[in-house]
Amino acid sequence: MTEPSLNLRSAVRALLLDDRDELLLARYVFESGIVVWALPGGGLDPDESDEDGLRRELYEELGLADVTIGPHVWNRTHVIPMYTGHDGQTDRVYVVRTHRFEPEPVIGWERLRAEFVQELRWWTLPEIEAATDVRFAPRRLAALLGDLLREGPPADGPVDTGV
Repeated sequence: MTEPSLNLRSAVRALLLDDRDELLLARYVFESGIVVWALPGGGLDPDESDEDGLRRELYEELGLADVTIGPHVWNRTHVIPMYTGHDGQTDRVYVVRTHRFEPEPVIGWERLRAEFVQELRWWTLPEIEAATDVRFAPRRLAALLGDLLREGPPADGPVDTGV
C-alpha cells in the first residue's frame, strides 16, 4: 500500500541581514496560541521563480525593494495543516544583505495580521542565542545563523535545517 503524498506549498524566505549582521524576523501568532519568530517570506505564486517570489514577498511584507538575492543556504520542510489547505510547506532560504531600514508592509498591517504576522523586529545573534523561552523557525536558528556568519554559505549546497 502506498502512502498518500502530501500537498506541500512551495515557499521562499529571506535570511535578511543588515550591515551589522542583525537579522530581521517576523513574529507569528497562530490561532492555537503558538508564537513563532520566523524569517520573512512566503508562498510562491504558480510559475513564479524563487527570486521573483522573494522580491515580491519582501516588497509586500516589508516595503523592501531593489534587493540582491544572495545564495540559497537552507531548506526547511514542515508538515502542519495550513489555512491555505496545504499539508505543510517547503521553504528555500536565501541570504539577502541590506541596509538597516524600518519595515513598513506595503500590503498593510491588517493583511499581514490576517497572515498571523504581529511584529517585525531586528535581532542580534547573541539575542537569539539568549532567547531560550522563544520558539524560532527553524528551531536551530541560533546555531545555523552562527555557522553561516562564521563560515559563509555552505560549500556543498543548502543545509537541511530540520523543523
